[in-house]
Amino acid sequence: MDLGLKDKGVIVMASSSGLGKAVACEFAREQAKVMLFSPFEDQLKEAQAEIKAETGNAPEYFVGDITKAEDIKQLVATTVAKFGGVYALVNNTGGPPAGTFDAFDDETWQKAYELTLLSYVRAVREVLPHMRAAGTGRILCSTSSSIKAVLDNLILSNTFRSGVVGLAKTLSQELGKDGILVNVIAPGRIGTARIDQLDQIRADKAGISVEQLQQNTFKTIPLGRYGEPAEYGKLSAFLCSEANTYITGQSVLVDGGLVKAL
Repeated sequence: MDLGLKDKGVIVMASSSGLGKAVACEFAREQAKVMLFSPFEDQLKEAQAEIKAETGNAPEYFVGDITKAEDIKQLVATTVAKFGGVYALVNNTGGPPAGTFDAFDDETWQKAYELTLLSYVRAVREVLPHMRAAGTGRILCSTSSSIKAVLDNLILSNTFRSGVVGLAKTLSQELGKDGILVNVIAPGRIGTARIDQLDQIRADKAGISVEQLQQNTFKTIPLGRYGEPAEYGKLSAFLCSEANTYITGQSVLVDGGLVKAL
């Protein structure tokens, strides 16, 4: 299937590692013009080199802080200057700290909001004029399987990821007339550093090894394993592609059947 992404300008937020890098790699494989974004220049350079080696298509990168409005503004301006526009935005960010309600004060709640929800709002605000001018565009918001079934010890993520769903659904209603499709993609347990970190916390609380915890978790997933970042990247690329012409306002889980909610 031709996804129609060749030479399209794409921004992938938080893309120097993990799921963001995997998503960027799939866009590069489709010969899109990809802009990476992260505060970690060394990791961005490494990701750039790895993606070029794997796909033959070297992405550009921009160093910035996802919680700073000015950095996001400059990211989009730079992308437009280099690529001539922005066809797709993949909103993505690392998760806020794990913990229960009693563990967090107002400052932590505010930081989690700025990281997990307000950053998405700001990125959308900056790309919209360019998408509207082009008469087309794709916005994809990465969240978590917690949008369907909340996860223990992750109250900050559970709260703000759900807010992203409300944002995306509303945007899909408002932007359909502009030819802009907006969707949510949500990982279950995908093998990344973030999952390793959370698994370590869970294993420590249970008094077992990480390996034992993961083996126990595999038994709860119908496909019997964690997902691979590339599997997440492939669906992201499709939802943002010209091959997707009629899917908008939807939340799609990539979870191997883990979540039992309808």
